[in-house]
Amino acid sequence: MEEFSDTERYRFKRTLEELEDMKGQGTELLSIYIPPNKQISDVTSQLKDEMGSASNIKSKSTRTNVQSALSSVISRLKYHRTPPKNGMVIFCGTIQLGGDKTDMKTIIIEPPEPITSYSYQCSSEFYIEPLKDMLKDKKTYELLVLDRREATIGILKGKKVEILRYLTSNVPGKQRKGGQSSVRFSRLRVIAINEFYKRIGDAASEIYLNESLENFQGIFIGGPSPTKEDFINGEHLHYELQQKILGVFDVAYTDESGIYELVDKITDSIEGLEIAKDKKIVNRFLKEVIKEKGLATYGEKEVRRNLLLGSVDTLLLSEGLKKEKVTFKCSNCGKEVTETVPYQSVVESKICECGSNMVIKDRIDLIEELINLASSVSTDVEIISSESEEGAQFLNAFGGIAAILRYQTEG
Repeated sequence: MEEFSDTERYRFKRTLEELEDMKGQGTELLSIYIPPNKQISDVTSQLKDEMGSASNIKSKSTRTNVQSALSSVISRLKYHRTPPKNGMVIFCGTIQLGGDKTDMKTIIIEPPEPITSYSYQCSSEFYIEPLKDMLKDKKTYELLVLDRREATIGILKGKKVEILRYLTSNVPGKQRKGGQSSVRFSRLRVIAINEFYKRIGDAASEIYLNESLENFQGIFIGGPSPTKEDFINGEHLHYELQQKILGVFDVAYTDESGIYELVDKITDSIEGLEIAKDKKIVNRFLKEVIKEKGLATYGEKEVRRNLLLGSVDTLLLSEGLKKEKVTFKCSNCGKEVTETVPYQSVVESKICECGSNMVIKDRIDLIEELINLASSVSTDVEIISSESEEGAQFLNAFGGIAAILRYQTEG
């Protein structure tokens, strides 16, 4: 598989989200998966057979829509001598727009990974599960932070950290209670510590064995010295997990914040982690923000102004920025109004100042529009996941739109 760029991954994910929202009336939406080694002539022949079978559909509207979709796909296939190197997926059908409105859609996708088998499906929604699987984060790591009082276990999957377990101990403090001999007290304390280590090891091993972690790479362990080393040397983990210890780090905390501290230590020292890229670029932006004359700006208006001036070195956009840029045009006076609105708040029409109706002339995903603008002025683009700690902060504190500048500009 060729690595997706940030923009390619975003566009692929956004297309799947749009496909997921599309619904048909009855089983009239076609999803056709064509592997790279499949002959186009064979696909055409099979679809013509499906055309004959569709004539037996009882519902006249469903029969008409299925046959129209099949005819459209067959026509499109005439432009392809062979499938692309990873194959292709064709989605076609009559989409319900609300009320009595419908629209025939045909969408062709070249996936980032090879299609392995031919598939033809007819349903009230498009079959996109195999493509969604291609978006799943490929590498998973287990995270463990511990001391003698508590332990926290989580996983790092791609750019997302998830906390799974939190354990506390019954290990007594170093000061013994009155009436206890120091030898007996020390012995009981060692027993309690080992019992707690066993509970930690069992919990971490259970996650490894039972959570069906995809493409599991190994475990990182953090905590104060010598606690974490004592735990590791005691071999309290399942023997397979014990062999997958990838790194051991000093961390100050052993609760949830300790997990994020461990992730920080990992990303500073381990190459190739997906989360490291986001952390690096967001931290670079934050350093510029706090400087008196820092080379950073944020907010759609200021970022757009600097893009048009050519002063943006790197454009940062949050994947969680679910907005569209919508242009309305008045049917009477011709006035146009452009607004940025959340996906769910887009209306089909509005009233113009002249009292006439304004309808949508154009609409585009805001991230897509900003990517295109950045491309026109040779600006790098970074799409920031909203699932990481830094990514969530970037979206919530800065609105998900920011820029690192080449030089300062007068606003």
